[in-house]
Amino acid sequence: MTNRTFIVLLVNFLMWTSGSGQDSIRQNPSSVEFSGQLSAYTHVNPSNELPWWSGARYIPQLNGEVGLTNDRLFDFEASANIYGNIGIHPFDSTSLNGKLKPYRVWARFSSRQLEIRAGLQKINFGSASILRPLMWFDQIDPRDPLQLTDGVWGIRARYYFMNNANIWLWGLYGNDRLKGWETFVTSPRIPEFGGRIQVPVPRGEAAVSYHHRTADASEISDGSLQLEKVAENRFGFDAKFDMVVGWWVEASWSHYGEDLGGYTNQEILNLGIDYTFGLGNGLTVIVEQLLAGFDREAFEFQNTLNFSLLNLTYPIGIFDQLNAIVYYDWTNQRLYNFLNWQRQFNNLTLYLMGYINPRDYLIPTQGAEEILYAGSGLQVMLVINH
Repeated sequence: MTNRTFIVLLVNFLMWTSGSGQDSIRQNPSSVEFSGQLSAYTHVNPSNELPWWSGARYIPQLNGEVGLTNDRLFDFEASANIYGNIGIHPFDSTSLNGKLKPYRVWARFSSRQLEIRAGLQKINFGSASILRPLMWFDQIDPRDPLQLTDGVWGIRARYYFMNNANIWLWGLYGNDRLKGWETFVTSPRIPEFGGRIQVPVPRGEAAVSYHHRTADASEISDGSLQLEKVAENRFGFDAKFDMVVGWWVEASWSHYGEDLGGYTNQEILNLGIDYTFGLGNGLTVIVEQLLAGFDREAFEFQNTLNFSLLNLTYPIGIFDQLNAIVYYDWTNQRLYNFLNWQRQFNNLTLYLMGYINPRDYLIPTQGAEEILYAGSGLQVMLVINH
């Protein structure tokens, strides 16, 4: 089933539900809402081949819900990502690009203890704040004010027990782009599946996660092995506690069923703490340490990435907030600095961002456009929500 076919079937299902339930809608709450987000930016970085970039993005969003009987609810969301960018080297060259694509297209049935959501959706979980080993299906950059990430096509079910434990099950299909920490794309027309169990523990909560997929690693094949269909199994653990300070541990292990050299095993570990100091309006501090290993043998840790992170957030007043993020790459001895000032005007938000980074940008899995943030630069962004 293609993504286009899935959208058509989903829309038909929504129309059938709306039409066949007219009598029940009169007796149960229902609503349809339209909203949107318009953003525009200009970005100057002398280190780039095209030092001046500007662009705009619009995300229209339609949400609807129908209250059913016995505390059951049916709701849906449909949104699109419409954007265009232009890069300019004054008096020399330009580059134009743009796209219109679905952003979220899902429908959900929920009750007091169960929810089932199908379609193009965001699936994320874990205890870590910024450097996230369990970033399996999204690619959210903490420095992005819009927190944008492509969704995945699939079905996710989540059941809540009365003691606050919950269990997740998911199945994915038709996702042909790299997700999260993935090195190789998923083989086409082969489903992915997995699950997660999250339970309360004294002073916090803990969870284990699992995901299975078939990867296409043919790009590294020398012809002696057929690597178009290589099984990959991922195992995750995370826990978070509140003991004077908030602290957490999050870990992921990915193993391929074939010998892929240094890609065969991937281990990622994060340890972090956060605390809000009573200074002025309150200074929130997050510290995280990430260690990632990429080796032929599991837990060998001979080829590693080692990052430290400091995140500071301070509300200057009711409408202003200052945020600073500093990464240090111990493996390559490089420092990354990011500063963001945010000002709120009713439904309009202004962001002024500056950064000083190495020219050879090596922060892992932080989006396809990170080349723009190599070196030093400034970015101004306006965001309007309606």
